This record gives sequence, C-alpha cells and structure tokens, in this order.
Amino acid sequence: MKFTYFAPAALAFATVTLAACSGGAEEAAAPAVDEVALELSDARLMLPAVSGNPGAIYFTVANTGERNYAIRRADVEGAGRAELHASMQMDGEMTMDSVGQVLVNAGDEETFEPGGYHVMVFDLDPAIAAGDTAEMTLTVVGGKQKSFPVEVRAAGDER
Repeated sequence: MKFTYFAPAALAFATVTLAACSGGAEEAAAPAVDEVALELSDARLMLPAVSGNPGAIYFTVANTGERNYAIRRADVEGAGRAELHASMQMDGEMTMDSVGQVLVNAGDEETFEPGGYHVMVFDLDPAIAAGDTAEMTLTVVGGKQKSFPVEVRAAGDER
C-alpha cells in the first residue's frame, strides 16, 4: 500500500531533478528540422510528340548534405502519375523499366538523362505547354519531400 504512493512521488522528483540539470535554454531547444539536402539543375519536362503518350523529365540532382538519400518517388504537377525509370541494355537491345529508388550519395550527384535514369510522366494535362513551368516533388526514403520547378519543353527541343 505504501509503495503505491511512493512510486508517483519518486517519478515526480526524478523529473524535476532532470529538468534542473538541463543546463539552459540553448541545450533544451529542439534540433533544427532535417531538410532534404538535394539540389536540382537543368530540370526539363519533355512533352510527348504524340498527345496522350507519356513525357519524360531529365535533370541533375546533387546531394549537398552529409547523409545519403534514396529518391523513391516523384510527383509532377499536372500529371496523373510519374515513375522513376531507368534505361538499360539487355541482349543488345535498349529496354526501360521502373525502378524502386535512386541512391544519391552524400556529396555526389546523379544525372537523369536520356538512356539512363529519368522520370516518366503519364496522363499529362493537355493545358501544359512548352514554355510553362511545372513543379516536381521528390520523396526520399523516410518520407521527406522537396519540390523543384521544371521547365516544360516541346518534343522537338533539345533534351
């Protein structure tokens, strides 16, 4: 019976003692939110030559942080869906398929280009036209996201 009253009192005393030892407001402050340290350059959405076909997004992504990031998803404004893809050569033929993720090591970069990694963009809004800008959001393993502007180019423009 006496133990029942002692446990809550001991817990309260321990909490007050630990709080008093915290050493000030600087140490008690919460750490800064971990931003996704990825930067994109030369991002462009190539519109399909035939309306209704998928488009493709190419870019270079640099990891400016101190930890590795695995990009696991891309979402594009004005598209029904987007997928991470890779082109590869098998038995002398070029093939393309979706990939689960693309690793970008700390301090390194990965290029999304024709014949390599790229983002396939399906069900594009017909209102999207060359000269526009669309927003692409990359999601990394762990769920954190970062968005980037992507220049929209016509099918015949330089990729």
